[in-house]
Amino acid sequence: MGAHADHDMGHTVAGWTGTAVVTLGFAVAGAAFVAGSGPGLWAGAALVLLGAVAAWVLHLAGRGKATGPRPPGLRHWRTPDPAGRHGHPDCLGCRLAGRRTARAAVPAAVRAAAPAAAPAPVGAAAPAPGTSARV
Repeated sequence: MGAHADHDMGHTVAGWTGTAVVTLGFAVAGAAFVAGSGPGLWAGAALVLLGAVAAWVLHLAGRGKATGPRPPGLRHWRTPDPAGRHGHPDCLGCRLAGRRTARAAVPAAVRAAAPAAAPAPVGAAAPAPGTSARV
């Protein structure tokens, strides 16, 4: 049991890498702003974009996670997501990559290891039949 007990904080290789590179980019841009360096500001902005792209690519490679909590066996930050290479249902990053998968399209063995959809919050209205809850 870790410091967060039974709560899935979403620590993944994609998340840590993206956060580290984006933080470095903001630090470079901030130091360049204070120093009055235009090229340094552009370098910081480039690092911020690189961090976002790196996190997205790692997510698509299966080193991220789907929305919602993961099963306890998949919560270690270095554990690959078994459904990651097939696309996550309702995932913007997967849709941007052209992975418009439905849960039924993911192999059964991968689905068994993947987390179930998170329950709706208490008091949330269900969408009308025949409509989509996506925005």
